[in-house]
Parts: sequence; C-alpha cells; structure tokens
Amino acid sequence: MPSSLLLEVPALADFNRVWTELTDWLSLLDRVIKSQRVMVGDLEDINEMIVKQKATLHDLEQRRPQLEELITAAQNLKNKTSNQEARTIITDRIERIQSQWDEVQEHLQNRRQQLNEMLKDSTQWLEAKEEAQQVLGQARAKLESWKEGPYTMDAIQRKITETKQLAKDLRQWQINVDVANDLALKLLRDYSADDTRKVHMITENINASWASIHKRVSERETALEETHRLLQQFPLDLEKFLAWLTEAETTANVLQDATHKERLLEDSKGVRELMKQWQDLQGEIEAHTDIYHNLDENGQKILRSLEGSDDAVLLQRRLDNMNFKWSELRKKSLNIRSHLEASSDQWKRLHLSLQELLVWLQLKDDELSRQAPIGGDFPAVQKQSDVHRAFRRELKTKEPVIMSTLETVRIFLTEQPLEGLEKLYQEPRELPPEEKAQNVTRLLRKQAEEVNTEWEKLNLHSADWQRKIDEALERLQELQEATDELDLKLRQAEVIKGSWQPVGDLLIDSLQDHLEKVKALRGEIAPLKENVSHVNDLARQLTTLGIQLSPYNLSTLEDLNTRWKLLQVAVEDRIRQLHEAHRDFGPASQHFLSTSVQGPWERAISPNKVPYYINHETQTTCWDHPKMTELYQSLADLNNVRFSAYRTAMKLRRLQKALCLDLLSLSAACDALDQHNLKQNDQPMDILQIINCLTTIYDRLEQEHNSLVNVPLCVDMCLNWLLNVYDTGRTGRIRVLSFKTGIISLCKAHLEDKYRYLFKQVASSTGFCDQRRLGLLLHDSIQIPRQLGEVASFGGSNIEPSVRSCFQFANNKPEIEAALFLDWMRLEPQSMVWLPVLHRVAAAETAKHQAKCNICKECPIIGFRYRSLKHFNYDICQSCFFSGRVAKGHKMHYPMVEYCTPTTSGEDVRDFAKVLKNKFRTKRYFAKHPRMGYLPVQTVLEGDNMETPVALINFWPLDSAPASSPQLSHDDTHSRIEHYASRLAEMENSNGSYLNDSISPNESIDDEHLLIQHYCQSLNQDSPLSQPRSPAQILISLESEERGELERILADLEEENRNLQAEYDRLKQQHEHKGLSPLPSPPEMMPTSPQSPRDAELIAEAKLLRQHKGRLEARMQILEDHNKQLESQLHRLRQLLEQPQAEAKVNGTTVSSPSTSLQRSDSSQPMLPRMVGSQTSESMGEEDLLSPPQDTSTGLEEVMEQLNNSFPSSRGHNVGSLFHLADDLGRAMESLVSVMTDEEGAE
Repeated sequence: MPSSLLLEVPALADFNRVWTELTDWLSLLDRVIKSQRVMVGDLEDINEMIVKQKATLHDLEQRRPQLEELITAAQNLKNKTSNQEARTIITDRIERIQSQWDEVQEHLQNRRQQLNEMLKDSTQWLEAKEEAQQVLGQARAKLESWKEGPYTMDAIQRKITETKQLAKDLRQWQINVDVANDLALKLLRDYSADDTRKVHMITENINASWASIHKRVSERETALEETHRLLQQFPLDLEKFLAWLTEAETTANVLQDATHKERLLEDSKGVRELMKQWQDLQGEIEAHTDIYHNLDENGQKILRSLEGSDDAVLLQRRLDNMNFKWSELRKKSLNIRSHLEASSDQWKRLHLSLQELLVWLQLKDDELSRQAPIGGDFPAVQKQSDVHRAFRRELKTKEPVIMSTLETVRIFLTEQPLEGLEKLYQEPRELPPEEKAQNVTRLLRKQAEEVNTEWEKLNLHSADWQRKIDEALERLQELQEATDELDLKLRQAEVIKGSWQPVGDLLIDSLQDHLEKVKALRGEIAPLKENVSHVNDLARQLTTLGIQLSPYNLSTLEDLNTRWKLLQVAVEDRIRQLHEAHRDFGPASQHFLSTSVQGPWERAISPNKVPYYINHETQTTCWDHPKMTELYQSLADLNNVRFSAYRTAMKLRRLQKALCLDLLSLSAACDALDQHNLKQNDQPMDILQIINCLTTIYDRLEQEHNSLVNVPLCVDMCLNWLLNVYDTGRTGRIRVLSFKTGIISLCKAHLEDKYRYLFKQVASSTGFCDQRRLGLLLHDSIQIPRQLGEVASFGGSNIEPSVRSCFQFANNKPEIEAALFLDWMRLEPQSMVWLPVLHRVAAAETAKHQAKCNICKECPIIGFRYRSLKHFNYDICQSCFFSGRVAKGHKMHYPMVEYCTPTTSGEDVRDFAKVLKNKFRTKRYFAKHPRMGYLPVQTVLEGDNMETPVALINFWPLDSAPASSPQLSHDDTHSRIEHYASRLAEMENSNGSYLNDSISPNESIDDEHLLIQHYCQSLNQDSPLSQPRSPAQILISLESEERGELERILADLEEENRNLQAEYDRLKQQHEHKGLSPLPSPPEMMPTSPQSPRDAELIAEAKLLRQHKGRLEARMQILEDHNKQLESQLHRLRQLLEQPQAEAKVNGTTVSSPSTSLQRSDSSQPMLPRMVGSQTSESMGEEDLLSPPQDTSTGLEEVMEQLNNSFPSSRGHNVGSLFHLADDLGRAMESLVSVMTDEEGAE
C-alpha cells in the first residue's frame, strides 16, 4: 500500500496490519492443509487426521468474527474516506481475503470429506484384504497338507480330486482377491497424493502369493493327470510289449537256427537273405528300445509306491521277465550277426568293430565331460539331469553291443587254431607262422581290453556324474524352498516396516504402544536369523561340493542378506528412536517438567540427569528452581520468631504447602511407594526413579485437588527440595530410606502413624531395631532442619546422643521394639521435636480462640493461644509470643500454657487451679521440680553427666534459666559455635553492621550483637570488658578459648593418668616387698582366687584403677577427636565470615540457599510448651523463683475475677451446666486446699 495513502488515511495502517496478519494465517493454514499426508489404509492415522481437521475447522470458525470485524472496518473506512484509490485498494483486499477465506474453508471441507471417504474406502479395503488373506491361508494350508502317497490308481485319483476341488475353490476365492485388488486400485488412484506405500506393498504381496499358489496347483494337477494316464496305460503297454517280445524272440530263434546250418557260408545268396531278415529284426528291436526304457522306469516308480504289497511282488516278476526277455533278444540278435559275418575276413571285422567301439567310447566320454560343470540354479541342473538321463539310456542301449562284441572276440580267439590264424593274417613281408598268429591274437586281445577298460571307465564316470547331479538337485531344491520362505517372511516384515510413521509425527501418549509393537516385531523376526543362516549354510555347502551358484542365485542371496540386515538395522533404529523419544518426551521423562519454569528461565539436565536452571537474561545457571529460590527468600521473614522449634516448624509448614505435601495422605504415599517397588531402603534411587514416583504421587493429588496441584511444578520443586536435603553434591542419587523419610515427614497423617511407618522402615523382619538402623533413620530426619540451617537447635548433626538416649530409655537393650520407640518419641526428643511442633502449627492455623491478646489486643486470637499460669486473664497471641513482646507486669519466663484448639470448660477450670497453685507455691518448689517441654540429649562435652540417665525436664530459655541449672544448654559446643557464627554472618550481610540495633528495656537479650557479646563473656569470665568488635575477633576469641579449654582438659586427664600409674607402681612394689607373687600388668589382670584378704583387696583395687584408667583414656580419645572436628568447623566458619556481603556465585549464578539466611535464636534450645491437641504443659521462669509470695487477699480477688470470666451470666439459664461447673469448681478448690496443706506441712 502506498505510504502517501497511509499518511492521508491513518486508519488504513491498522486495517493493513490486521489484513496482513489474517492473510498470513490463512496462507499458513492452507500450506499446512496441503502438506498433511496420511497413510492410506491406516485407520488410526486417518482418524487422527480427521480430528486435526475438525480442530482446524473449529479454529477457522472461531476466527470468523475477526474476518467480519475486518469487513465492517473496511466498510467504515470506505464510507469515511473520499480517496478513490484507497477505496479501490480496500475493496480489492476485502475481496481477496474473502476469496482466500472461502478457498481455505473449501479446502478444509473438501479434505475433511476426502478423509471421510478415505476412511470408508480403507475400511472396505482392510475387510477385503482380511478375507483375501484368510483364503490365502486356507489355500496354503491345503498345499502344505499334501504329501507323497502311494503310486496307485486310487491314490492318484484321490489326489486329482483334491487338486481339482482346490482349483475350484481357488476360482471361487479369486473373487475375494479381485475385490481386494479393485479396492486397492481405487485407493491408489483416488488418494495418490497421500502415502499409499502400505496399500501397494500389501497388494503386491497378496498377488504374488496368489500367483504362486495358482502355479503350484496347476503344476500339480498336470503332473497328477499325467501320472494317472500313465498308470492307466502302463498295463496295456506292458502286455503289448511282452507280446512283441514273444514274437521277436520266435523270429530270433528261427534266424539263429538258420545261421548254424552247415555250409551256410558257402551259400552267399542265403547269407544275404538271412542278413536282410536280421536287419529287419534289429530295426524292430531299436524301435522298441525307448518303449522298453519308459516301461522299465515307470514300473520302478510304481514298484516304489507299492512296496510291501502283493501287487508289488507280481509287478516285480513281470518286470523281471520283461528285462530277461529283452536281454536275451539282444544277445540272440548279436549272435546271429556274428555267425552271419563269419568268413575268411572275420578277424578284420572284429578289429574294425573294436576300433569303432573305441572311437564311440571316446566320443561319449568327451560328451560326458562337456556336461560339466553343474549348473548354479535348479532349472539348469534339472536340464542337465534330463540330458544325462538320455545319455545313460544310450549307454544302456549300447551295452549289449559292447558285451556281444567282446564275447565274440573271446570266442573267436578261443575257437580258431593257430593254423587258421596264420592263413587269415597276411603281412607285407614274410613272417614265421607262429609269429603271425601271435600278432593277430595280441592285437585283438589288446583292443578288447581297451574297449572293456574304457567301457567300465565311462560307466563309472556316468554314475559319479549322476550322483553329483542328484545331490545338486536336492540341495538346490532345498535352497530354492528356503529362499522362497525367507523372501515371503521378509516381505511381510517389510510391509509392517513400510507402514511406520516418522517418530516426530507420533503422539507422545502413543510412543509406548508403538515401542511395544516394534519390540513385538523384533521378536517375530528373530527366528528369521535362523532362516538366513540356513540359506547361507546351504549356499556354502553347494560351494564346497564344487557347485558354482548362478548369478541369479547369487544376487538373490545377496538381496536376502541385505534386506535382512536393513530390516534389523531399521528395527533397532526404530526402537532406539522410540526409546529416545519416550525418554525425552514420554511420561517417564523429564520433558513434561520443562513447563515448570517460565521465561526467561529454562530447565536443563546435566549428564547425571540432575536438573539445573538457566536464566537467559542474566546468562547464569543455578541448581535451585526459581520458585524454590523465591520460597527460600520468603522463609527469611520467619527469622524474627524467637524460638527455633517454632521457627523451624513454621518454615517447614510453608515448605509443605508450597510442595502440596499437606494434601498427601499417608495411605496414598504408601501406595505410590509400593507401586514403584521401593522396598530395599538401602538401595539408591536415581533421578528418573524419583521423578516417576513423585509423578505418581502428584497425579493422584491432581485428581483429588485439580485446582491446587500443578504436577510439573510440584514434581520439580519437590525433587529440588529432596536433592537439597539429601544430595547437596548433586550426584543424582539418594537412598530409598531418605526419600521415604522426606516424603512421610511432610505428608498429612497422624503423628504416631508417621512414627510407626518410619520405624517399620528400619526395623528388621522380627520388628526390632538396633542402634545402627535407628541412627540411619535419625540421620535422615535431622537433615530436614539442617537444610534450613536450624540443626544447631536440635542437638547438631551428630545423632549418636539421640540414639544413646533412646536405648537408655529402653534400659540399654540391644534392640528396641516399636512400642518403646513410640514411647520415647512421645517424650519429644530434642533431635525430633520439630516434627510434633510442625503438627501443632498445622493444627493451630485454623484455630479461633474467644480471647483477647493482652499485648496487641487482637480478638479473637487466631492460631496459637498462650495463657499465663502466673496471672489471671492474661493471654498472648502467637505473633506477640514468637516476637518476645510482653506486657507490663508479665515476663516471658513466666509459666504459660499453649493451646492450638479452642479451650473447653474443663480446661479453663484446670488452668484456674494451676494459677492458684502457682500463686501459693514458693520459688524453692519450682527450683526442686524443673520441667522441660522436650527430652534433651547429652552430647560429648557434658562431662560427668554422660553416664547419668536422661530425665524428662521442663524447658528454660537460655536468657532466663537459673544459673545453677545443669541443663543450661544441651547443644554441644560444635553446634553452638556454628549457630552463633552463622547468625553473625547473617547480620553482617543483611544490615552491614551488627552494632546498630537497640534493646528495649522490657525485652530480654534480643540483639544479635549483644547475644554474641553475652556468649563471649561466658567463655572469658576473666576479661568481661574485652569485647570483640569484629566477626574475625569473635571467631579468634571463640577458637582460642575453646582450644585452651580442651587443652586444659587434656592436660588434667594426662596428669590424672600419671598419678594413677604412679599409684599402681607403688602398690605393685608394696606387694612385692611383702613377698607375694608379682602382680600382672593391668591388661592381663584376671580375677583369681585370693591367697589372703590383703591380696584380694589389692587385686580389687588394681582392677578398679585399671577400669578408671580405661574410662579416662576413652574420654581423652573422644575429646581429641572432637577437638579435630572443632578445628575443621572453625576453619569453615572463618571462611564464611570473611566472604563478601554479596550473594555467593555458583557457576556464575546467584544461588539462594536457606543456609545463608540462618536463624535467629535467643536461646540454645526451642521454647516448647508440651501441647498436642488440647493437652497442655507448663514452663516456669527464673523470676518466679526469686519473687516473694504475693498477698493472699490479692490472690483471692484474682480468683473471683477468674471465676467471673470463666462462668459468664449467659450460662445461668442452663441448670445442668451450673451443676457441672459447680462440681468442677469443687474439685478445683479441693485441689487448692490439698496443695496449701501440703505446703504448710513441708514448711
């Protein structure tokens, strides 16, 4: 469009843009329609294309309003503009786009109609093809059922009948084949633009098989009819031939008698007459030679088929009679000729006959040699067999002549005396008579021997050649059958291969089905390997026999081997492509997880299948999912929660919701784990196994909570979290037990059900668990808070104290059962206390308490409710409690009770009674009865208390615990140093300095700077004013003080060891001085029978010293090992504190890790009022122990106020409730009086 028009009519620009977009879309749609090809004859492919066409047509209809809006806009533009050129262009473009729209729509409709017709025609063709293949199968079955039977009239007649019936059936079945061919031709003609390879190949295969069956049936029918005619004619021909033999034998006898008359040779006229008669007889014999051979050959065939029957014996006799008469007739004819030719020149005639025979034998030997070599295919060898059969008949015909001539020479040499021979032999020079006779004899004998030798040689050569021909025929026929069978099977497999679609065109959901089909095809063609090997072996055997295969057979073998190799390669390539596609795009692949991130992020996979994420804007990579990074950053908002157990539980709760594991029930999780056969807990899981199991879990959750679960995002984030917890090195493998621990810990289930399931995973088949297995479970469990940077508050990453605590609770049994484990877990051990707190946090989320917070005045209180057991009507909400806010007159270390569900009247009365008890109790009572809200575990550095049993005590916050309490801190020094140094690094990174915070006079030690300062003062009491001013100074101070303390402990232990050794030496010398037997060395001491009380005392003392020395040495070794661990940890902390304030770069990528946002903890242990459901527990503070008892009247006033609040007037109308409350009040007062009486008695 000219730019001048666009300037003149600005609205044309928008019109032109919309018109161009719509035109381009229509052009693209038209090209797609024309380029979409389907496999003709494949109903599934055609149906898929019809669905696509419907969707395309639907898209076109949805865009029709856009076309109508464009036409309306064009009409408005034409009405608004007066520029004729613009009006013409608008009109032209509207007409063009309307024409293009109609054309595309017409193409779509035509293609849809064509596909429907193709579907119909393909269905008809497939049905016809099935019928044709069915009749082909029936015909093949009948052909295969035919076997060589007896060579009798009845059997041949029966076979002829069967063959004619099959030929008749074939003529009827021809209709099915013709219908299939007609439908195939219609498909090939009407849908030539689509892929017709399948139809073409199947049709060719059917026609080739049908033609082969027709040919075999026709050849068999012709052969059977010829055999039938021969069997009918054979008895007549045999009788006729035998009759002729009888007549010929009579004639020969007459002539033989005539030739033996005396003086016959003197009558030349009679000799000529007899010679003429002999020639006539010989002519008849030669004329009947072929008849004789045919009768003999056919008779032998009939004999082989009748073997073992009476008819066979009778026929054998007649054939033997015929052969005998024939031989005798030939001999008589030759004898007649010999006598007729007897004259003075007889030796010359014999000489000439022998020479003729030698020439004939040489010619036949040359002819036999020219028949070699054996042909390379079955038809050529069959022709050679026919030629040689005629050759052997010729030899058989000549045999009587040769035998008769040799016999005549023998008789001649025997009957003629030497005198006669010397008359017959005339030499040009005069020789003695004896020499002349010897020369004639030698000449005839030599020629006769040569004839006999050449005759035998020719017969042997002919027999050997016949044997080779027969063997070659058998092998070539076997080769032909094997090649035909292999060719047919390869054709069938190639038809299936030809119907394959490109892997890129397959639907993702159908990849597995196609893979199974190709694998099934591979299994079907596997036996073809034996066929190929058999064909090649047959070819090698023929080569070994000296048979050179014909070019046709060689090309056939090469073609079959090539097709087999190509078929194998095609199948393997197809399987490989489908495997790769299924791996990269199938349901078990990670391809579906690529949608879990949005631009500019991209999900990539490392060589060990571990995912990582690429930010194309910043050109950086990171291990954490972008959403997981955001989640970790959001967890920093919870760092203001004072108490680490609640802080950890609230972070885990937020993580649990982000991963949608709060929707996962324990039964569903167990079903998914069982479905993937995850029973070997020590076995590693790779990334694909983890993804498959997670996919199963989240697919089920999506069915139940469709709007809440995004499967790719949840699977990817849960995988990311599991790798962060259990595979920080990104090796791509985690243990099955670790996977189960992570999933079960955050799923939705009862707490004790989780405990039972986890214990079952590490228990043996008998239901017992030893220390090693329990250590594995606790180690995997503690990794969850460790990944959040909260492990220091739960006893550190060393789980040995927890394992020791559990087995001490079980009276140091070698194995524990589930009940003991559950009892120990109900005490909420320090390393696992975060899990029950997580359940209470989840339960308190929806709780609404009809009470008002005394600090922030929130009413009603949502979440946790904390009621003071020191003051009446004093409640705190969870926000104020977690942040450490207090009201005037109340301190954080006062006893409180926690509620995660609304309170009942019974609980109100019970708390009222407890407040009264606390009002009248002295601080000395609370000092004697400390309680803690969890079960602490003892670490390596707890000194002499290591061997003391662990008791359930109440919790005292660090900043307010009594100085005399031995349970001031239950963290080992290792964990405390890690915690404080991490918190210091967080303050430096977040605020730039830790010297800017201020402390409210009403708050306890809350500032990180002062917290570390307080800790440093506790480590170095000699110089309280020398406070470090930088992180490096703090670290150096911690390192030096800790190292000095350990060195002092080691020095003390060594000194004590030396003292013990000196004491031992002194006792030993004293023992020897008294003349007693010397004491053995400490390791060798064994209890023996004492010789005196003094000896027993010394031995017992030595034994105790040895035991004490062993304990000290073991403790020294523990301290040395722990010192090495501290040095390594301090080195790592120094590197952490010296790193820059910017976020760490990993592989050039900003990685957000929860460990860099370490948690805020004013106490070394979490504040845990013991509370599950509506159960309560108490905690007492230091000021309660130091403050004097309050005035009794004031306490009674508070009691009355509490009564008024607990029993409002609105309940007065309920008489039953009044009686119930009165009863509760009475019991509470009885408890109060009892407590007061006990206190007075104690004082």
